[in-house]
Amino acid sequence: MFGFFRKSSQTPEPPSEGWWNRLTSGLSHSRTKLTQGLGGLFSRPLDDAWFESMEEALISADVGARTSQTLINDLKREARQQHIKDASELKPLLKTALVNLLQPLERPMDNRAHHPFVILFVGVNGAGKTTTIGKLAQHFQQLGHSVLLAAGDTFRAAAVAQLLEWGERNQVPVITQEKGDSAAVIFDAIHAARARNIDVVLADTAGRLPTQLHLMEEIRKVRRVVTKADPSAPHEVLLVLDAGTGQNALAQVRAFDEAIQLTGLVVTKLDGTARGGMLVTLAGEHPIPIRFIGVGEGLEDLLPFDARSFVDALVE
Repeated sequence: MFGFFRKSSQTPEPPSEGWWNRLTSGLSHSRTKLTQGLGGLFSRPLDDAWFESMEEALISADVGARTSQTLINDLKREARQQHIKDASELKPLLKTALVNLLQPLERPMDNRAHHPFVILFVGVNGAGKTTTIGKLAQHFQQLGHSVLLAAGDTFRAAAVAQLLEWGERNQVPVITQEKGDSAAVIFDAIHAARARNIDVVLADTAGRLPTQLHLMEEIRKVRRVVTKADPSAPHEVLLVLDAGTGQNALAQVRAFDEAIQLTGLVVTKLDGTARGGMLVTLAGEHPIPIRFIGVGEGLEDLLPFDARSFVDALVE
């Protein structure tokens, strides 16, 4: 694994005050957990025991052992190269390492190349797929795009009803079928979007665990059928992750990526967990762009991922 100290080629615009307030509030549990782990670490003598304590603090904040070890090795190297003797000088270096690790994942979606732009949402039960779709429908509308929803979670009538509710709230059409399977619903939705000159199709699918092999095969079928409706689609395959799953999120990312080639992640429910460090693990061990993070229940609480702001909100 490469080290995390390097020059960044990106200089993102500073977020708005409201955006920043939502982010810092949403990450409060994770920040508190990391702060407790760090304790008075930056006022202690800088020795081997200090680095061991730092590694333990990172792991306790749900940064994986492998990624934590690489961060510690990088900090040790920087401390030697810069002749640092005071532990307080390592805090900005830690933040720099985290930003450099996460910044490659800071890649917003670009829907300009395809019309309609088809986004397929996958994930386990309860991760927040349907709610995310509703919030993103509003996001795209605010950007001036027309939106159509595909109720591809045909296993649960409640999921279809929830998506219809979001469609009504956002005043966007929803394609459903009483007896069709997920692939058929999404196939019809793409054709309907083309006929209606719709810009973006947001396609829901049923929740599934990576261990449910028959359901993982079913999602592969959905992707094949989508490609039949549009050879270039799906243009985005987004895995919706519940941040509360912590280190288990890595197994989900690996399994879904192997099955259907993910293009991005949406990490939800960061406001309800102290496991925000799991994003650092994903960046270090299976990096896939993080398109959005959820830091609250409101429509405005689904935020584009910004690495520097995330780290600033996580590490006091």
